[in-house]
Amino acid sequence: MIVQPTPENIERAARSLREGALVAFPTETVYGLGADARNPDAVRRIFAAKRRPAAHPVIVHLAEASAIGRWASSAPAEARALAAAFWPGPLTLILPRAPGVSDAVTGGAESVGLRVPAHPIARALLERFVALGGDGIAAPSANLFGRVSATTAQHVCDDFGDELALIIDAGACPHGIESTIVAFTEGEPLLLRLGAIPVERIAAVLGRVPASGGPNAPRASGTLESHYAPRTPAKLLDAGELRNAVGSLHGRGTHVAVLAHSLAQPASFEGVWFDAPAHDAAYAQELYANLRALDALAADEIWIEAPPDGPEWSAVRDRLRRATHRG
Repeated sequence: MIVQPTPENIERAARSLREGALVAFPTETVYGLGADARNPDAVRRIFAAKRRPAAHPVIVHLAEASAIGRWASSAPAEARALAAAFWPGPLTLILPRAPGVSDAVTGGAESVGLRVPAHPIARALLERFVALGGDGIAAPSANLFGRVSATTAQHVCDDFGDELALIIDAGACPHGIESTIVAFTEGEPLLLRLGAIPVERIAAVLGRVPASGGPNAPRASGTLESHYAPRTPAKLLDAGELRNAVGSLHGRGTHVAVLAHSLAQPASFEGVWFDAPAHDAAYAQELYANLRALDALAADEIWIEAPPDGPEWSAVRDRLRRATHRG
């Protein structure tokens, strides 16, 4: 059931979470599929609804940074510096789990992902949840596992129908891509996922660029090679490749949908052409909505113009690489 973010509905959502139900709610990144993180049975309902592998951890959303100590056994000074700089906001910290944190949340790992979201509705929900005796809300993205993330309430409804107690509708998410994930489990900071906070801003706080996660890095959400993927086969092509591929389509009877940000639709093109924003932030904010709309066309293939090489596009490139990966 999609509901508006009134105080009454936020209260209903908080009470539903305390009762073990699933609730979808907006964050500044994407919509989250929430459950009481202290209730293993409720968390397992997330996995069942998403068709998510049990070993894939979820992120716990907290009302305040002061709650870290209830979820993590330790938090190095650098982790706390990042929390001070970016919380509330689109940063997830992976830290050693505290005693009592459920395997259902961590996927059996010895680490836990924590975030304090900035979206006013997410914060209002967390505040009411805590006031009712809750602690953290486990909330991966509100979409079927491996598929395109949800950035509107309707996206959530399209994936889950009436499986959820409530879907709080606060419009499109401002960032449109997931949080940046940094791990502190073996001393040195590791960048596990590019996201809404650029690496350069992380490095400015740490005084260095965090290393990329290697084979021994802790598991984290959204780090599989194939992820954020439409059901329709998708290809990532640079501008020249896309122009040539579109030019060779005439008369082949292939139904292609295109997402381009710099090329104009040729007059002879007979498929569906989406013009994406040319600015990185606007492109990111609309990315998943565009992928879902293209996927709904039931085309033979989706062709996506590769984004520019600049660092401000790094998170978008990461998402498109995973969305078009065919392993």
